[in-house]
Formats: sequence, structure tokens, C-alpha cells
Amino acid sequence: MAASSEKAELSQALAEQRELLLITLRGLDDTQAARRTTVSELTLGGIVRHLAQGERTLTQTMARGDGELPEGMLDMEQYRMGEGDTLAGLLERYAQTARATEEAVAALPDLDVRVPLPRTPWSPPGPEYCSARQILLHMIRETAQHAGHADVIREALDGANTTALR
Repeated sequence: MAASSEKAELSQALAEQRELLLITLRGLDDTQAARRTTVSELTLGGIVRHLAQGERTLTQTMARGDGELPEGMLDMEQYRMGEGDTLAGLLERYAQTARATEEAVAALPDLDVRVPLPRTPWSPPGPEYCSARQILLHMIRETAQHAGHADVIREALDGANTTALR
């Protein structure tokens, strides 16, 4: 597979997972987006905030390739819809992040680019590297996993789910 078609295919897979997530948010207001509906602390707004933050930091890691810890990567509040957050604002932030990711992936010569990973409290000792492909695949997995969480939360909120909302 040519590098450009691989980048396009994986970028499309990520876009499809984002779209599945966004379906679960249709017709919600800020109060509903902030509401817990399961024993988990996760809310629909919190999931969007986390995915936007996580994708932003992973994109920065991949694009900069400097091994520096992106701002906000360790912010544990990223999992919650903050008091000043609105669903519309979180969705706009997520859309901006998606555009930045698409631009960063398109700018890569190929997905074999080796990227030094930032040091985190959970990092093993010594330098750690991965390919841009691995980072992109992680984004796809993370988005798909949280789209599933969002579907469960939405169904517990009002009975709707991704299938019914399509």
C-alpha cells in the first residue's frame, strides 16, 4: 500500500469513529451532556473534552517529534465537563483538533516516521519511540472505545443510541 493511501485510509477510519461518537451527542443540551448516567464518572461532555485533549496532545507529539510533554497531557480534569464548558464549545474544540490532526498527518512524509514519546509517570525507564502510524492507530482505538462508552451513557440518559439516532 502506498504511504499516501495508507495515511488517507487511516485518517478516514479516525474520521468515521469521530462521526460515530458525534451521533450520540445529537439533540443534547449542556445539562444532559454533563449528566452522569452510570456508576462511571464519565459524561458525554467529558468524553468529548477528553478526546479533544488527548488527540491534541498526541498530534502535537507526532508533529513536533521533540519528545516534549505537550501542555495538558497530564491534566486529569480533561475527563470532566468543566463548569464553564458548553457542549457547543467542546464540539468546536473537537472539530478544530480533528482538522489539526488531519493537517499533521497529511504533512508527514509517511507513517514510518519515528517519534520520541514524552516522559510520563507511567513511562518505562529510558527513551521510548514509536511510529506516527502507532500514534494514529492509538487515536482510532481511543476514539472507538469512547464512542462505545458514549453510546452506553446516551442510552442510559434517554434511551437513544447510535443506531436509533442515525
